[in-house]
Amino acid sequence: MSHTLFLQTPANFDFKRTVLSHGWCELLPFEFDQEQWTLSTVIRGEKPISVKVRAAEKSLQIELPEQLSPQDQTALLSAVSHIFRFDDDLQEFYDLTRDEPHLAWLGEQNAGRLLRSATVFEDLVKTICTTNCNWALTRIMVTNLVEKLGEAAPGGKKAFPSPQAMAAVPVEFYKAEIRAGYRAAYFRELAERIAGGELQVEDWLTTDLPTPELKKELKKIKGVGDYAAENLLKLLGRYDGLALDSWLRGQFYKKYNDANPCDDKRIRTHYERYGKWRGLVIWCEMTEKWL
Repeated sequence: MSHTLFLQTPANFDFKRTVLSHGWCELLPFEFDQEQWTLSTVIRGEKPISVKVRAAEKSLQIELPEQLSPQDQTALLSAVSHIFRFDDDLQEFYDLTRDEPHLAWLGEQNAGRLLRSATVFEDLVKTICTTNCNWALTRIMVTNLVEKLGEAAPGGKKAFPSPQAMAAVPVEFYKAEIRAGYRAAYFRELAERIAGGELQVEDWLTTDLPTPELKKELKKIKGVGDYAAENLLKLLGRYDGLALDSWLRGQFYKKYNDANPCDDKRIRTHYERYGKWRGLVIWCEMTEKWL
């Protein structure tokens, strides 16, 4: 029997802006229905559970296939809160951009929360899947990971695979079945390190390390360079880096340089005045028209 929960949202939260904040809503186990404005996913706990989330009055409405125990319900609500960035305090970001005509919409529309996965591990693997390839291949790799290695929830939809599941298959599997290319060995090594307890990536959410030091830790992982590290840092709530890639550079060229390429130094100089929020400013500015 289905069951419905409600989770109160922060005062400056916008469901649509969060869902469409970047491309994660297109990657399994997320499934986005824009006609119904619902976001579905599968959250891995004691057992995987499929959820469907939509906006309600000052809350999120979460549909489940069954009623959960109090302990499992608490864990699920915590995961949903994490995914939608309820703990992010963006008031300083809004104060910083309020008086700039081209950025005032950020606070007015409660923009700036970047949708993330239920775990840092999932965000890390997905981020590696975005490097040195087009978005179509990213989607193929993530879809293959979920469909071939994910555990099924009641109803058949699958969760993102655990580190243990990813560590249990050989490098050749990632090349042939996931189409991961050079990333194959990276995925296997990363999964082994986490499954074996050597690497605690979930601790990155609460570490006291300064952002430059944390970035260095991220870059120790094979497959994570400057772009991937700065992109993942945004999902950890740290926006110092611009996470420049070809798409973001192209958008800057169109907006500020008559579509002519310029060096990255000019882009960094342009956003320097936004300090620790610079990475969120450039991303929101270049994706404003997505909604």
